[in-house]
Amino acid sequence: MSTTAKASGSYAAGPPEILRPRSHDLGGETTSASDGDDLLNALGYKAELARTRSTWHVAFMSFVLASIPYGLATTLYYPLQNGGPVVVIWGWVIVSSIILCVAASLGEITSVYPTAGGVYYQTFMIAPAKFRRVAAYVCGWAYVVGNIIITLAVNFGTALFIVACVNVFQKEDGSDIWQAETYQIFLVFLAITLLCNAISALGNKILPLLDTFAIVWTFVGLICILVTILVVAKEGRRSGAYALGHFEPTSGWPKGWAFCVGLLHAGYATSSTGMIISMCEEVQRPATQVPKAMVITIVINAIGGLVFMIPLMFVLPDIAMLVALPSGQPVPTILKSAVGSSVGAICLLIPLMVLAILCGTACTTAASRCTWAFARDGAIPGSKWWKQVHTGLDLPLNAMMLSMVIQIFLGVIYFGSSAAFNAFSGAGVICLTISYAVPIAVSMIEKRKHVVDAKFPLGKLGWFCNIVALAWSFFAVPLFCMPAYLPVTAGTVNYAPVVFVGFTSISLAWYITWGHKNYAGPPTEQIGEDVAPTTSSSTIPAGDGKKHQLPAELVGKKD
Repeated sequence: MSTTAKASGSYAAGPPEILRPRSHDLGGETTSASDGDDLLNALGYKAELARTRSTWHVAFMSFVLASIPYGLATTLYYPLQNGGPVVVIWGWVIVSSIILCVAASLGEITSVYPTAGGVYYQTFMIAPAKFRRVAAYVCGWAYVVGNIIITLAVNFGTALFIVACVNVFQKEDGSDIWQAETYQIFLVFLAITLLCNAISALGNKILPLLDTFAIVWTFVGLICILVTILVVAKEGRRSGAYALGHFEPTSGWPKGWAFCVGLLHAGYATSSTGMIISMCEEVQRPATQVPKAMVITIVINAIGGLVFMIPLMFVLPDIAMLVALPSGQPVPTILKSAVGSSVGAICLLIPLMVLAILCGTACTTAASRCTWAFARDGAIPGSKWWKQVHTGLDLPLNAMMLSMVIQIFLGVIYFGSSAAFNAFSGAGVICLTISYAVPIAVSMIEKRKHVVDAKFPLGKLGWFCNIVALAWSFFAVPLFCMPAYLPVTAGTVNYAPVVFVGFTSISLAWYITWGHKNYAGPPTEQIGEDVAPTTSSSTIPAGDGKKHQLPAELVGKKD
């Protein structure tokens, strides 16, 4: 007997008339999980995943996707080399403020169209009919690729971080106790990737508990790090002027541009903002819970990031020494310098290493859901396999395995370039940034008419948040294609544009050879008219103001 069930991209069997979600279906606090399923049916899909997550569960998972402070620890090299404390602290404040606008903008749109397709589905629903399919297709590929590559970056960063943590212990001659070869680092990455996929697949039902544990674990760890390094401070403490205002770029870039390149640190840590949207079909009241969780998490992350990084800047060793570390991971060295003990340093690093695994698991989960959602609409080669849901595990196992194989394949890049992690983190940020920008841009082009009755309304702040989010997108994409430092060699070049162009070429080739004739988008494409914004009406009015019914042959249709 088959262990899988088809994920239907067609309309759920039921009333032949396309229903609009009623106001309480969109996430009122008194609704149940069945109302969330009714909303999903109204949006054109059959509910196949269990809705087990509450608002706080979603917020906790969103927090774990970013995994502050771990996400900031693995990329601290960038701001240190491109300016030091000023870029670390103020770059984080600036980017967090911008990403708050991105989260609010996406949250508003998500409150109208909450599906696992996320920004891809939203783009299709709000774009004009003449370029709806193309816009959604481009957005969907960027979203899926971004999810997969960010997951790769997290797991690869964890491998580098663990090796650096082990090397707080040194031999008598002062050399690292584990001088890891390239293949050894790759094997560590492989083991972490397999572990995260195993936890996500086999422990699906307990993931909300793990996310809750991660919150407590993170803040206990933060307090331990903060108190210990500031109290002990074996090498002394820096002045407030240094910790918050010292600027010392060593990357070779001009000072102003060096500050900007250093923002990859904060951009990477906050790039997961919209990934949580892929969990909409496992949330009880997605139209209100997911947007709230997205915004709440940015605020919590911003505070947590400052609590983590400001103490580090007060005990910061010589910056030139830190950026010259072969591992590219300065945090273990900073903590060892502060406590003056290898044992003490590893004890403070354990919370970060555990959080790294939890972060990889959360990213693996989100990446599998968005890959599955895109596949059920036929947008990925081999969609008939990737859109299947494993009935025993209650998750899209095939999509998860596809994501894992792609990550492992791309990880091989590390054998050719020591700057592979730069490529993974940069390409992930680029793809996700583009995918977030598309629905926001389309909404603005359409004069925000689709979010008039949103359950998470921004009101007068809407245009401001949208403009800030879009401006950041135009700035961030070329910025994160830049090499981390000059001069550039074959081994240190930033391969992020190569990875991005590679996936873009694959998506375009697939669209030209198959998509432009066969790809119809989400099931609402069958309407053949612009989709109107949410109203309290019980039907979807088309552009002519009439209620449109599905063609008889489509009612109950299965793939």
